[in-house]
Amino acid sequence: MSQVDVTQLLAQMRAMAARAEQGTAAGPAQPAGQVNFSHLLKESIDKVNDTQQQAAALSRDFELGKNQVDLAEVMVALQKANVSFEAMVQVRNKLVSAYQEIMNLPI
Repeated sequence: MSQVDVTQLLAQMRAMAARAEQGTAAGPAQPAGQVNFSHLLKESIDKVNDTQQQAAALSRDFELGKNQVDLAEVMVALQKANVSFEAMVQVRNKLVSAYQEIMNLPI
């Protein structure tokens, strides 16, 4: 993993954006009974955690001079971890906002 494949990274980001757009479309793509929101949320949090763990390991290896890790690879991994964490924070903020709005609805 010494070479950073930018086209593959861009393809992954576009695929995630397409999945996000499908989730916010006017109608649900699947019947409501088949979607497990808690499982989806946990899976997303686990992916963010894995990304951060991988970035930390690459950073540590670079600092120790192990495995011939180059600086560009470390910087891309750290930025990827940062972007995924910021996205997770934004999702959390939207969920809290939606919860507060629902709680303020008149009964």
